[in-house]
Amino acid sequence: MAATTAPALAIAFWRNAAAAAVLLPMAGVRRRGELAALSPRGRRAVLFAGVMLALHFATWVGALKLTSVAAATALVTTQLVWVLVVDRIRGVPVPLAAVLGSALAIAGVLVVSGTDLTVSTRALAGDGLAVLGGFFAALYLVAGQEVRRELSTTAYTAVCYGICAATLLLGVVVSGVDLVGFSSRDWLLIAAVTVSAQFLGHSLLNHLLAVMSPVLISLLLLLEVPVAALLAAVFLGQAPPWGVYAGLGLILAGLAIVTARRRPTTPVLAD
Repeated sequence: MAATTAPALAIAFWRNAAAAAVLLPMAGVRRRGELAALSPRGRRAVLFAGVMLALHFATWVGALKLTSVAAATALVTTQLVWVLVVDRIRGVPVPLAAVLGSALAIAGVLVVSGTDLTVSTRALAGDGLAVLGGFFAALYLVAGQEVRRELSTTAYTAVCYGICAATLLLGVVVSGVDLVGFSSRDWLLIAAVTVSAQFLGHSLLNHLLAVMSPVLISLLLLLEVPVAALLAAVFLGQAPPWGVYAGLGLILAGLAIVTARRRPTTPVLAD
């Protein structure tokens, strides 16, 4: 996504629209009964999840256009802290160790943002979008956990991607972003993102909501940080200041503490 010159909203729209075009017919044929039996609460939750996923992509892909891949990937993983905040609002107790780990992760965010401020205000704006992307991702995961009590992976993923694509299309129309006219290289990169990050990435996360809590899934996503930073350094020539890497270390350490000290709950969900 960082290497694609197409606008952020266009990248986000096409990866979701393409995935929805593949999955919605499958869900309509195989999972029609599930969708028809979805409760009013489930319908509201899947609508909310789809909109939150759209906001996540809009801010997250936008961040990749403004700041380094290493910083954007690390800052979006703060979704784990946001999940804990949502849990606390819902009345779920948050252990002291989780609070301390969150504070350490937030300190890492400040280090990364402070370092990027010395680079440019553009990079700082990207950092802010990445943190927002983490916030929307947390709401998407929490809502998805609720919906997966009633829907299978295929049905939930298809409907969620469809709602997400429709929401992003609205954003494209309002902002006047072009959806066509890209180079063949950009189309190939968008196709690669759709196959790898959409089908093998987000679809897998939606499946894991049946057997893992949003907190544990957020921990697994921490593996993205070092790998993405390494790939960006090799293929894009991105070498952020050392302060960014120091902040990444604080974020990873804090979020690892949060998860290690919190007992995940396994919801009973549809297969």
